[in-house]
Amino acid sequence: MGAPVVHFEIIGKDADTLFNFYSQLFGWKINADNPMKYGLVDAQGKGIGGGVAADPEGQHSHVTIYAEVDDPQAYLDKAEQLGGKTVVPVTEIPGMVTFAMFTDPEGHLIGVVKSEEEG
Repeated sequence: MGAPVVHFEIIGKDADTLFNFYSQLFGWKINADNPMKYGLVDAQGKGIGGGVAADPEGQHSHVTIYAEVDDPQAYLDKAEQLGGKTVVPVTEIPGMVTFAMFTDPEGHLIGVVKSEEEG
């Protein structure tokens, strides 16, 4: 596989409702103890981790995946060449990741992420 899927997001109108729903449905451990109240889903050694949160201003409820890449800007550029549109430009979360988001030609929201190298 070229760029593996490494993260998912479930974004909706009410984060607490979503935390409760997915915790009870799948037994997910969701930790939203952070300033953004972004609920991190612990993969607990199986599958991939993800996030559950309320929708940021201007976005609608959605589910998206993130692929691990070495250069998020290069993938945004390529997505646009192939008919996609940039939604979130390359953004760094210091000490964690650099990410960007785009829509494919049919409007699906996709993210690309580069994890910060340990060292």
